[in-house]
Amino acid sequence: MKLLCIAALCAPLCFAPLLAQNGAATGQPAIQNATESDEATRIILDVTRVNILFTVTDKKGRFVTDLGKNDFDIVENKKSQTIQQFTAESDLPLRIAVLVDTSNSIRDQFRFEQQAAIRFIQSVLRPREDRVMLVSFDSAAELVSDLTGDMKKLEAGVQSMRPGGGTALYDAIYFASKEKLMMDQPRDKFRRAMIVISDGEDTESRMSRDQALEMAQKADVVIYAISTNIKRDDLDGDKVLRYLADETGGQAFFPFKIEDLDQSFENIANELRHQYNIFYRPDPLKTDGLYHPVTVKTKARKDLVVRARKGYYAPKL
Repeated sequence: MKLLCIAALCAPLCFAPLLAQNGAATGQPAIQNATESDEATRIILDVTRVNILFTVTDKKGRFVTDLGKNDFDIVENKKSQTIQQFTAESDLPLRIAVLVDTSNSIRDQFRFEQQAAIRFIQSVLRPREDRVMLVSFDSAAELVSDLTGDMKKLEAGVQSMRPGGGTALYDAIYFASKEKLMMDQPRDKFRRAMIVISDGEDTESRMSRDQALEMAQKADVVIYAISTNIKRDDLDGDKVLRYLADETGGQAFFPFKIEDLDQSFENIANELRHQYNIFYRPDPLKTDGLYHPVTVKTKARKDLVVRARKGYYAPKL
C-alpha cells in the first residue's frame, strides 16, 4: 500500500482523549494536504499534565538508573515546574515503528540491514505487551506490517522489502507518527519509539522535515536513527538524522562498517529498558496550540547527561 500524503493535526500531550477520529483507513490514501482535514482529525483532551520520558547516562554512556524525583529539575519557559509523578520505567508496553529506507541509495547494504532489523525486533519484542510496525520508504511510504506482536509476520515483512526508487523519509515519519503510534491511549501507558534506518537524504516527500518532526513530537515519539552512510564524511543526511533524534530525545548512530549495525540496534534496545518518566502540570497552563520548550536536568550531578525531548505542543482548546 503506497501512502501518498497524510492529514495533519493531533493534540500533543500524553493525556486521556475524550474524542478522536482517525481519518486514514487501510487501503486508502493516507496523505492529504496538511490543512484539509484538521477539524475531522482533531483530538479533544482532558488536559492535566505533561509527560516527559528520558534517559540518563554518565559521560561514558553508561545508564544511570538509581536517581529519584528530587534529583531532577524541570524548566518550561524559563520557569521551574513541580514534578507530580516520577517513575523509573522498564516495563511499559512498547509501540515501535521501524522505518526502513528501501531507496536505490542503500541497495548495496540492504540485505545486511534486513537481517540486523530482524535480530533487533527479536531482541526487544515481548509479544504479549509490545507491538512493532514496519514501514518501507522509497519514492513513497508503504505500510509493510501494521502494529503487531507476531514475530513471524514481522520477519516476513522485513524479508519482503525490496530496494528501488527515491527517498520519502519525511512522509514515512509523518505517517507512522500520526496514523499509528499516537492511536493507543492513554499515551502515558505506552512508550513510543521510531527506528529510522536511512542515509537521511530525502528526495521525494510532500511533507517537510519540520512537519515530520512536529507530528512525531505531537505523538510523543522518540526517534532513534541509524545512518546507512558508511563513509566517514558528515553528510547533510547525517545532520538531518541527528537533528530529528536530538529534538525528540533519541539518539543517532553512525556505524562506519555495515557489521556494526547490530551494535547500534543493541544500544537502542538497552535504552528502551532504562528510562525515567516524569509528569508535571504546566504552570501557567496554556492551551494555545504552540510549541513550549522544556528542559530536564539533574540538580547536583553535573557529570550526567540527560537525553529528553526538548518540548511539546500544547493543545488548542
